Amino acid sequence: MNTRPFVVAVTGGIASGKSAVTRRFQALGVPVHDADVAAREVIEPGTPGLRAVVQAFGQDVLDQDGRLDRPAMRRHVFADDGARRKLEQIIHPRVREWLHDRAMAQHDPYCLLAIPLLAENMDAYRWVDRVLLVDAPPATQIARLVERDGIDAALAQRMLDRQASRTERLAVADDVIDNSGGEAALDDAVMALHQRYLAQAR
Repeated sequence: MNTRPFVVAVTGGIASGKSAVTRRFQALGVPVHDADVAAREVIEPGTPGLRAVVQAFGQDVLDQDGRLDRPAMRRHVFADDGARRKLEQIIHPRVREWLHDRAMAQHDPYCLLAIPLLAENMDAYRWVDRVLLVDAPPATQIARLVERDGIDAALAQRMLDRQASRTERLAVADDVIDNSGGEAALDDAVMALHQRYLAQAR
């Protein structure tokens, strides 16, 4: 029996179907810790993270309740790469620590970490045991984004272009779930990986 929890990082491009996959693992009783949840929690009021954001960007990034005004922050960093990098330098290390702490506290056979930007930050996550990529062709991602978000194909393409490429994600993956079809096809793939991870975690 391992003394350290077995940790699987789940990643995938935008609209690849990461949430559909993690929901299925959760239904099997597998704990899932989400980087998007972490990114919100580490800048809650009263946290060192929010204090660091205010110190870097000023009080104007807070709303009337003392929380981060996300639309204002997005406007602040959208056209300013330097500001965006400064914000990431505050948030990303805290997200990594949040995910690491929760993974190491697990008593289940294994857990998942949902990390959308894993390929872009792989060096910081070398401690995970496996990387599971939820993969879909770019044309499928664009079609899903257009339908889901009500945007045009050109904007959807720009959103894809801002992320790691499909090739870069495949290069860091140990396991791949093909999500180019309907969600029902995910059930068998998730179950097969669940059995494999249970065996590897022993």
